[in-house]
Amino acid sequence: MKTKAAVLRDLGKDWEIAEMDLDPPKAGEVLVRWVAAGLCHSDEHLRTGDIPVRYPIVGGHEGAGVVEEVGAGVTRLTAGDHVVCSFLPVCGHCRFCARGMTNMCDLGALLYDNCLPDGTFRFHADGMDFGQMCLLGTFAQWGTVSEHSCVKIDDDLPLQTVALVGCGVPTGWGTAVNAGDVRPGETVVVYGIGGVGINAVQGAAFAGAQHIIAVDPLSNKREFAEQLGASHAVADAAQAQELVTELTKGVGADKALMTMGVVTQEAIDAAFAAVRKGGAVVVTGLNGPGVKNIQIPSFELTLFQKRIQGALFGGGNPFDDIPKMLDLYRGGHLKLDELVTNRYRLDDVNQGYQDLVDGKNVRGLMIIDH
Repeated sequence: MKTKAAVLRDLGKDWEIAEMDLDPPKAGEVLVRWVAAGLCHSDEHLRTGDIPVRYPIVGGHEGAGVVEEVGAGVTRLTAGDHVVCSFLPVCGHCRFCARGMTNMCDLGALLYDNCLPDGTFRFHADGMDFGQMCLLGTFAQWGTVSEHSCVKIDDDLPLQTVALVGCGVPTGWGTAVNAGDVRPGETVVVYGIGGVGINAVQGAAFAGAQHIIAVDPLSNKREFAEQLGASHAVADAAQAQELVTELTKGVGADKALMTMGVVTQEAIDAAFAAVRKGGAVVVTGLNGPGVKNIQIPSFELTLFQKRIQGALFGGGNPFDDIPKMLDLYRGGHLKLDELVTNRYRLDDVNQGYQDLVDGKNVRGLMIIDH
């Protein structure tokens, strides 16, 4: 079948809207009619090279839609089911899935080529095979994806909003609640209030942190962080350090959550200095794969027993955390609708990412026309 999609043909190029040939689902796969897709910073990393991939590629790794066809052997899903897709596939039987570490599923090894689990591609144009960002490619009208990426949801949930729980929401929330293990009464600093950081604020507030300091240079994001649970919001790390010292009487923050788009050595230095003895720095943001930008004094690491923890998907389980996020949303404990700053059409993808880079959006959402 034919479908329109937003694609990157090479490093540093703008998004291009192309007509693609899309293969039908094979065994273990489903055809999804996408309704909405989140404009996450990770897709901007594809353009800049901070996340290395094989080009060309169909963008988009947050998405919600309706299953229109299922391939052979698919038993968990049927045509008409509403789904949110996880940006991390979960096979359920590899070594890491068997240990409950489903965010580390071996299928994640496919993310460089962004082919489907059988090693082949479903999008084609101009004689080339196109990969699918995180095995999904949600910047398209239709997509063929693995059932390992699909989480069935209730039909009454608004697809134009819940697309966000495929990546940014549980990643931020889990950075605080899972990887950060934020406890009641703690002091937490969140560096970077974008699509991930704002949900780290929500997660820390839900976990009962007493002081949540949101750090971002943009006033609109600081104001929004205070609306969603931050007790304080400051423009830079120096101001955050002053607040931490004052609020904790010099002890230091319990947790520092690194949720900015690009992690720098300067940011690591600030976070490591801000946490107390036995405190933890959780790194959810990233930098290019060849960049070695985390250098810390071993003297302080050892004698103060500080910890630096990496976090993928917030250290959570996609097939457990996504339904959990939706239950919290239903109960009014998690804000989703309020996260969306602007909505865009598929054809407006470059404007959406320019707005992201310019700091105008907490979250941008793409509404897919058919």
